[in-house]
Amino acid sequence: MALGILMGICRAMRRKRSSTLNILSSKRGPRDYYKGKNCKSTGFHTRKGGYVVMDEKLPHYVVPDLTNFKLKPYVAQCSRDATSSETTAATK
Repeated sequence: MALGILMGICRAMRRKRSSTLNILSSKRGPRDYYKGKNCKSTGFHTRKGGYVVMDEKLPHYVVPDLTNFKLKPYVAQCSRDATSSETTAATK
């Protein structure tokens, strides 16, 4: 009898520990918890409710010059098996 009670308590403790390891989200946290999207702010809020965007905080992308580049920027999700005369001639 005592062994059954102890086994039940151990199972309950095991279940409790595993459920506390869930990922914390805004639905599981306190009422005022806001997780965010891992983004950096681009400015700051003013006292009167405005927002000032700072140029130093904006992301700047360095893009190389791609003129006369052979590859296209789009890649299809369902690619077809392409056979060309160059590959067949090279294998012979």
